[in-house]
Amino acid sequence: MGVSEQTLRNWRRQGDVDAGRVEGLTSDEREEVRRLRRENRRLSQEREILKAAAAFFARETDRR
Repeated sequence: MGVSEQTLRNWRRQGDVDAGRVEGLTSDEREEVRRLRRENRRLSQEREILKAAAAFFARETDRR
């Protein structure tokens, strides 16, 4: 099948975690962490854009 032994071990361990037999992050928790990291990156970018826009408009207002 072309799957390495290490990949099979990882899948088995993740299955044990998902079943509650071993401590660790479940597949659902891992997906949530990935989603939250993506959202955090997006929000950080939006914040930087808004900061730049606020600085721009503050400079424009001071010139008047």
